[in-house]
Amino acid sequence: MCLSLKDKMALQSSKIFFMMRKVFVIWMMMMAMLSCLGDSKCEFEAIFNFGDSNTETGGFWAAFPPPLLPFGMTYFKRPSGRASDGRNIIDFLAQALGFPYLDPYLQSIGSDFRHGANYATAASTVLLPQTSLFVGGLSPFSLAIQLNQMKNFKTRVEEFNDSVIKTGTNLPSPDVFGKSIYNFFIGQNDFTSQLADIGIDGVKKFLPDVINTIAWTIKEIYAFGGRTFFVLNLAPIGCYPSFLVKLPHNSTDVDMYGCLLSYNNAVVDYNNMLKETLDQMRKDLPQANLIHVDHHAILLDLFRHPTAYGLTYGPKACCGLGGGAYNFNADVFCGNNKVIDGKNVTATACSDPFNYVSWDGIHATEAANLIMTKAILNGSYFDPPFPINELCDLHPI
Repeated sequence: MCLSLKDKMALQSSKIFFMMRKVFVIWMMMMAMLSCLGDSKCEFEAIFNFGDSNTETGGFWAAFPPPLLPFGMTYFKRPSGRASDGRNIIDFLAQALGFPYLDPYLQSIGSDFRHGANYATAASTVLLPQTSLFVGGLSPFSLAIQLNQMKNFKTRVEEFNDSVIKTGTNLPSPDVFGKSIYNFFIGQNDFTSQLADIGIDGVKKFLPDVINTIAWTIKEIYAFGGRTFFVLNLAPIGCYPSFLVKLPHNSTDVDMYGCLLSYNNAVVDYNNMLKETLDQMRKDLPQANLIHVDHHAILLDLFRHPTAYGLTYGPKACCGLGGGAYNFNADVFCGNNKVIDGKNVTATACSDPFNYVSWDGIHATEAANLIMTKAILNGSYFDPPFPINELCDLHPI
């Protein structure tokens, strides 16, 4: 059928009209989305994190050479200074609040500290100079050092704000320190570093000093304006593949889930002391939100019932050597190689870390970290209750 020139022009005009209407609809949808983002609120402007390798984002590797793959294989696709195949709890917390991932305080080039800084560094301790059971030498970045770094950061922010050059800075405003979450996830290395040598009873003798040091650090931050503190308790180390292999025990000490009873019970004792200390501190710091975060309960359930969370393996490392129940060899860590009995062996990663709780026998996978962060943000593991979902419009993670 042949169309007249008039019909052709009408048809072309109709096409243009429908195309413009489609563009307009898409534009309106984008404007609505941007409006929602603009309206999103959060009472907090930053996160300052204190910890060890469980929540570091590159502090240790800013000072020492980075590891090779397979670290970072799931998300970053390269080593990212995280002891995992991907993101950790502090990454997901920042993402939920709408912040970029926290840069390590020690990173000298390219850091953006407008939404906080990460002082966590691998092998760090609260109190003891000796570090992890699996890492020799001394810890250069104890909690006291991390606190001094925080104080120095605050001083420099205030000095910079007083200077005439203020544009284009990647620093926060000086009032950020009263509008931040101060996150603590540290103490595991204090607990475990001497377990093999002095046993549980020996370690218990100095655990009150570990808790008192955390309490003192919180008071120091409170004194310069910090008001909201998340304090994560210790993990059930008796379920970690590394400790199941390394720590002395007998078959009667293994529970029905394959975890070490005596070591997990000792962790519970520590966590109870930590909670009691925070309860007492609230009387002295009336304006503080001192939140005990029961990270232990979440991770313990993950180790015991991985399939309930869509995972497959509990106390078994994804990245390790030896296979078997734990796939962990204390002589060859994830990604490393070594000559054993005349053979050059390498601790390699599994192809499906999303099925594992444990990444390398000591740290969690991205999948486990995501599950734990979602549970924390749900509010069920805050004591006392803390309405973070009311104080902030949480972003999906």
